[in-house]
This record gives sequence, structure tokens and C-alpha cells, in this order.
Amino acid sequence: MPWSVAPLRFGRSWVVAPDVRTLRARWDRLTATEGAEREALFRPSRARTPSSAVAALPGRRTGTARFARESGPCPEAVRLAYGPFDEQWLLPDHRLIDIARPELWRVADEPQIFAVEQAYVPGPTGTAAAGTGATGHGAAGHGAAGPALLVTAVLPEGRSPAGRPGRIRPLFRRPGGREPNLAPGLLPFLTRRYGHEVDAREWLAWTLAAALPSPAGCRVPLPADPEVWAAGVVLGRELADVQLRGALSGSKPRLPGGRRPYVRAAVPARPEAVTYEAGDETLRLGEGRISPVPPEAWEFRVGGVRVLEQWFAQRTAPAEPGSLEAIGPAGWPQEWTSELLDLVTVLALLGAREPERAAFTAAAGTATREELRAAGVLPVPDRARRPASVLDHQEEGPEGQFALL
Repeated sequence: MPWSVAPLRFGRSWVVAPDVRTLRARWDRLTATEGAEREALFRPSRARTPSSAVAALPGRRTGTARFARESGPCPEAVRLAYGPFDEQWLLPDHRLIDIARPELWRVADEPQIFAVEQAYVPGPTGTAAAGTGATGHGAAGHGAAGPALLVTAVLPEGRSPAGRPGRIRPLFRRPGGREPNLAPGLLPFLTRRYGHEVDAREWLAWTLAAALPSPAGCRVPLPADPEVWAAGVVLGRELADVQLRGALSGSKPRLPGGRRPYVRAAVPARPEAVTYEAGDETLRLGEGRISPVPPEAWEFRVGGVRVLEQWFAQRTAPAEPGSLEAIGPAGWPQEWTSELLDLVTVLALLGAREPERAAFTAAAGTATREELRAAGVLPVPDRARRPASVLDHQEEGPEGQFALL
């Protein structure tokens, strides 16, 4: 997948929130001010100030006048993958975002799937020993760093929970699911190797099953045995469907055996900490209790960080008094609890399947660089590493001017 994009860089955290109401309140607070007060709340950076002249983001109908003069209504928020498995909301106004990666917005339509390559974390990445302790990861069966590759259907921010930059690799280079973002010659090579037509989605499924982290990026073995490839594709499609919350199968992910996490005690308005009791599989948020929460869900990590702890921290971290970041819900919204229940299910399902990936990450008879060169897959031409031209987007430039692409 030669075309890759670095993470977005917002420059100010108040443009992202777990709920839309918070973003509207922040926008209203900001636009009700003028002059120095607006600038202070805005949080200027080298890339953006209230006086910056900026084009609209592709596909978004937001203002392009300098923000210092903005007095209109809040733009419609868009869903954002703000870190692994944490879907939040973003104000899609280019005047507020330091580096928004417009090339991603141009291809972020319904058929698109973004593969988010996680930053490499040094340390053990093999199968963990049995056990479910807080520092091990035996329940999930994978190394402490977690999976090397994740997928999402919404625009990803692209950083690991620890803040390390990864790479965002769209599956398609053009809107409408056109032109796979694959090295020229790869799909014909795979079709000959495995005896059936291989498409981009099948390739992506295999990478989810087999990708390994390395300092140079994800490594993806290409096995000689077609049966190994087929089994890996089946696993990868199931993993993708869980990560995409059932978008591929049309069925919401559910735990096997009829198990389902429930709220056993209501989450308080201001839970101070999240903890886990392995004995009765209970997740505690202050006085609130959710169970059953399988150990695979609690122990699931990405970039070496426990996902459930990071998700909780994003919603409860203190903010500077008087700042826009300090504007948020008065209590713990019900929708956060619903999202948490869904997240527990997703992580438990993924963690339980993680040991199965070992057979594919160590696939025998993997294709060599010499074979790929002979098939014309390598070296990848420079044009494949650059975004494709998208000429059917009419985009508004600064101060209402038409933008030429």
C-alpha cells in the first residue's frame, strides 16, 4: 500500500470531543467573543491563528473567511477515529486545524477503508505466556505492544495512544472505491500465486491476519500455500468486520454463548478511576460496575497502552479552567456508557482471536524480494506513492475563492 499519509495534527485539542453537544457549546463560546479574548480561547499556533486565510476542507461546507470575523452557526461535526477504537467528533473547519491532510478528506467516502499502521514499539511481540495478570497479556495472547495494523471506516487521526505517529494507508486512491492503493502488479501476482482472482479487500483481510510490526513498518508475509492464504483471509475478514463494528456483515458484534456486558451499578457523574476485577470480570468506573468484561477486553493493548484505560482517560482528564477544553458534559452521558459496552465487546472478540494470527504471521514459503521484482511489483514507482489527482471536487479557497487542484 505505497501511498501513505502522516497523522493529522490539530494544534488545539478543543476541536475534538466525545459528543457533539460539547463541540457546539465550545463553538458558541468562541464566536461570542472578539479580539484578544477570541485569540486566547482559540489557542494560536504557528500554523493557525484567527487571522489565517485557509481553504475549506474537501467535501465540507464551512466558512473560508478569516476566523476572526466568524459569527455563523457551528459546522456539522464529523466522526473521527481519535486513536485506536475511540471514535469521537471533530469540527471539520480547516481554519481550526493545523494539518488536516486534505488528500485524505478527498477519498473519505463510503467505500473507503483506512488501514492505520501503528507506530513500532520496541520490546517483545511474540505470543505471551498463559495468564491474565495486569502486566501480562496472556488472555489476549499477543505481545505487549498489540496489533501492528488496524482498520476504520471513519477518518483516522493516526497516532497511537502513546502519541507516536503511525501511517494512514487508504485502501483506495480515488473516491468511489476506485484504484486500489496497491503496488502495481501486486494483485496479478497474488492471483497467479493463489489460483483465483485476488482483489484489494482480500489483500487487506490478509494483512490484518498476518501483519507484523518492525522498525521499518508493517511486514506482511506472502505464503506459498494457497490454503494458508485462504484461511488467513477468512480470519482477517472476521477481524475487519469486528473493527468496523459489523459494517461488512451487517450484524453488530456480539460475544459468543449469549454473553453480554451489562451495567450492574450506574456510572457516577464524575468517575475518578477505572479498575478491573478479574475474579468476577467486573469493570469499575468509580462506583459504577459493568460485567461481564472478559479479561481479553481489559488486557487489550495498542501501542503498548491498554485501550480501555486510554478511552476512559480521554473522557475524564482535567482541563485548564476557563479554556474551551474545560467545556464539556456536566455528568457522565448515557451514550458514553453505550459506547463503552460496545467497545468491551469489540476488544473481547479481537483479543480472543489474536492467538490465531500466529500461524499466519509466521507463514512458511513467503515470497522473496527477488520474486516480487521479477513479477514487476518492486520497485514501486514514485507515482504510486503520491495521492491521485481528484478533479471532480470543487473546493472553496480562502475568502471564498475557487480552489484549483
